[in-house]
This record gives sequence, C-alpha cells and structure tokens, in this order.
Amino acid sequence: MKHATCNVTHHFYCSVHRSCNRCHPLSKETGIARDIFYLWNASRSRLSRTRLKNCLAVLIVALISLEGLEASGPSISVRQITFGPENHFFGYIGHVQNIPWNGSGRYILALQTTFQDHMPCPEEAANVVLIDTHNDHSVQVADRTHAWNPQQGTMFYWNPESPETQFFFNDRDPKTGKVFCVLFDISKGPHGQRVREYRFEDTPIGNSGVAQNGGYFLGINYGRLDRLRRVTGYRGAFDWTAGVKHPDDDGVFKVNIATGEKNLLVSFRELARALRATRPTVDQTALFINHTLWNREDDRIFFFARGDWLSGSKRENRINQSFIIKPDGSGLTRQKQHIGGHPEWDYGRRIIGRVDDRQVIYDVDRQLVVGALGNPDIFPNPEGDIALSPDGKWFVNGYGNRAIRKNFYVLYRRSDGAYIRSSGFDMGTLSGDLRQDPSPCWNREGTQVLVPGLADDSSKTRQLFIIELAK
Repeated sequence: MKHATCNVTHHFYCSVHRSCNRCHPLSKETGIARDIFYLWNASRSRLSRTRLKNCLAVLIVALISLEGLEASGPSISVRQITFGPENHFFGYIGHVQNIPWNGSGRYILALQTTFQDHMPCPEEAANVVLIDTHNDHSVQVADRTHAWNPQQGTMFYWNPESPETQFFFNDRDPKTGKVFCVLFDISKGPHGQRVREYRFEDTPIGNSGVAQNGGYFLGINYGRLDRLRRVTGYRGAFDWTAGVKHPDDDGVFKVNIATGEKNLLVSFRELARALRATRPTVDQTALFINHTLWNREDDRIFFFARGDWLSGSKRENRINQSFIIKPDGSGLTRQKQHIGGHPEWDYGRRIIGRVDDRQVIYDVDRQLVVGALGNPDIFPNPEGDIALSPDGKWFVNGYGNRAIRKNFYVLYRRSDGAYIRSSGFDMGTLSGDLRQDPSPCWNREGTQVLVPGLADDSSKTRQLFIIELAK
C-alpha cells in the first residue's frame, strides 16, 4: 500500500528568546528589524549609493519572502506505517532509550490487537509483531503475550547487549496468572523463539525497565498494580501481596539478565518508613510503584512510590513521591522537589520533567533545578510524554488537547532552541484506562519519532505513524 506523506508547517523560534514566556516567532522579524536599523544608520554615513541599493534590495526580498526565511528552521514529514483491520501500537514511552527499532533499524516492535474498547482479560492475548521497514512495513507475527495493557503495552525493550536480534516483553502463565519476563531472539529457529523466561514462583514479577547499557532489568508486581493502578497493571494477574499495605517481600527488584539472579532493592515497608515523617497517612495507604527508570550511566534509578490512586479517591490524598536509589540498593533518597509528568534522564544524573509550568532539568544528587528547556509557549504541557534522542541532541514532548481530542508533538533542538510542532493526531474518544497517550519514541539515529494515532478508516483503528525530521 502506498503511504501518504504530508509536510507539516513549522515554527522556528530565535534561541536568544527561548526562555521568554512571551516569545513570538522571531527568526524573521528580528533579522528585518536589524536590517532596517543598519540601513537607517547607513543613510547617515558615507555609504555609496550602490551598496545602499544592494542592501535595500536584500531587505525587499526578505520582506516579501518571510516564509522562506522561516524555512531555515527544522521541518518534518509524517507517514502512517500500519493499517487495519487490527490495531497496532508500541505502548510505552520512548524515554530512557526505550527504542522500538532494532539495532540496524530494520524492524520495529509492536503489539497487534483486535480490540481497543476494553482492558484485556487474562485470556485475551495480543500478537507480538515485527514491522519490516525494508519490506513496505509488512507485519510479521513473532509471538503472543497475555500480559499487556493499552497504555504501556507489554514493556518492550530491545536487549542493549544484543539489540539486533533480542528483545524483552512480559507474559503470564494462563493457568496460574503469574507474570514473567521473556527474552526473545529473532535469529533463532525459522521465526524466532524464546531463549529465556524469567519465572519467579515466590514473587512473579515482570520487566519494568532495562538498564540502558544492559545487564539487568528492574521488576515490579503487575498483579499489585492491577488492584491499585489498573491502567498500568495486568487484569487478573497473580498478586502475592493482596491485603498487605506495605509488604516486606515486594517493591523494586533487580534481575541479572545473564544469571537470572533476583534481588529486592527496596521494599514497600522501607518506602513507608521513608514517607512516614512527611505523609503520616501512609499507614492507611497501600503503596505501589510506577516508572522505574535507569539513568544513562546506570548508576541511579528513579521511581515513583504512589498510593490512593483508585477511581473516586480525593486527589489531595494521593501519595506521589519520587525516589532515587543506587543499583546495589543503597542510597535511597526521597526527592524534596516533585518532578511531574513522565520524567526522562539527561546526562550526568540530571532528569527532565515538570515543575509548575516549566520543562526543567533537575540534578537528583544536588536536589536542585539546574536548567530548563524552552518555555511555556513551546511546551504548553511540560507534564506530557517526553523522550530525549539517543545522542541527547533532540527532545520531544507529546501532549494532548482533550478539547479537540488530538495529540501534538514538539520536537526541540537543544543546541539552538529551534523547534517544530506537529499537526494533531486523533486520540479518539476513549479515556481513563483506555486512553491513547502520546508516547513518542525515537529511532536510534535521532531522526524519526514513532507515535500512535487513530487512522482515518471506518473502524478508527489505532495505528503507528512516523514523524521524520528533514535531512
């Protein structure tokens, strides 16, 4: 099928003004004002008439070609790469270098489902598929999973130690409901095969984040999430902690990929103890874990300890506390400054997220805001889904406009503050646990972003699109 490609109008903002809250498109106006000032001074000097005429000619061309000047900023194109009748989506945000493309860029990982109007029941499996970018984005089914949800998919990660052929995803035993992580290799057998299953009978956990340089993955209890934060859990999954608010045998686990050895880095009992001084109501609140994120150097782990997020609970009673811990389980630190949204790691133990209406850079060791990206005009929702390109040069913020039911994406170049905003992608009318978050994901070269959206077909299926930066 031929893929339609559309160019998207862009806006290029002067980097000098990128921290101003009232910034306007300045690449053209500032240059023209400077030229007028120069010509005014020139008319008072001994500048030759010939040179003055040449300057005036340049200025006239600039005045009648403002859009041409604006084109010096970044530009993008958009194309749809999957089609119905099935739905296709990656699921999780592309932060912490969670890249849907394999090492060479030939294959894109995705889930394929036949529905999107309800949370999946235990028996409703999704297909694990590979999208072949060398063959007109044809879709090949590699496996199936019974551990997935619409917001985070099945926690896909390519193995950093073997990114060309190996990836992780979660699954569960249909008989026991126990969740486990799968390591799959596409080079094994005629159609690829599972090379390892990380099953733990006493504490059945799934992958919640692979170390950016490989070697380990973090694990959490998705059955507990099903009870306390269903949007990120697996419906009906086995939970060995039912009825226990702060179990000492559950929390954030670390698993050695090579040996399968599992360690509990921090328990819910320890987290409750760390929270009690500032949140005494923690003793009445069952805690859960979200967003376990390794930093780029793999020497710090960020996560949220949360509680009282069930539907109908009062927002002011929620616990939403970020912590940092080292991979050996030491150095548990409650962060004094709340960093909102879905944070992303920058280099040097700095994390990107939201403080008030700003997209800030926060040093987790110093517990201090040390910088910011753009301004509120560029990033109207700094609590959106965000991701840094693998080389750190580009930043994407995906945010929704619920009034018009569309997701937008801002691609921001850090070197000079230039950026471009995409046109809107249809998010549909589904909300709550079924909502379609922006969840942008970079490719390995930092030139393309994979995003979801509803297709313009009769069933409004959920499909994948690529936003590509112009070369």
